[in-house]
Amino acid sequence: MSTTAATTTSAPTPENATARSDRARAWPILLLAGAFEIAYALAVGGSQGFTVLSWSLIAVVFFLLTLFSLSLALRTIDVGIGYAVWAGIGAVGAALLGPVFFDETLTPVKVLWLTLIIGGVVWLKLSDSPQQTQTEQSAHQQ
Repeated sequence: MSTTAATTTSAPTPENATARSDRARAWPILLLAGAFEIAYALAVGGSQGFTVLSWSLIAVVFFLLTLFSLSLALRTIDVGIGYAVWAGIGAVGAALLGPVFFDETLTPVKVLWLTLIIGGVVWLKLSDSPQQTQTEQSAHQQ
């Protein structure tokens, strides 16, 4: 280990700026993947066990869209964090919109637990900070 290596990893480089830019773009893509996941879940519900052709086809389209956009986001975001955020968005969205489209109920207890999921998703996003990312990149370069 030389001192030159230590100074090059801490100095701002075009690679670090590109990594931050990629990470900034990955989060909106992950949110889009979450929205597609909600649409997929609702379409599966509407398909009544894939017995209604129109809803089944819609479900397949949203399934492909959610997996594609999730895979794009996971190029930059850690799999554990990205998957947890994606699943949380899908779960909360389906739970909130289920009563709108189907004969489902949303009780205060369900709202409490959904609030905890949302809080967890927000904290996961906050834990994916640029400071931590720079430290991880430095460790991988050594």
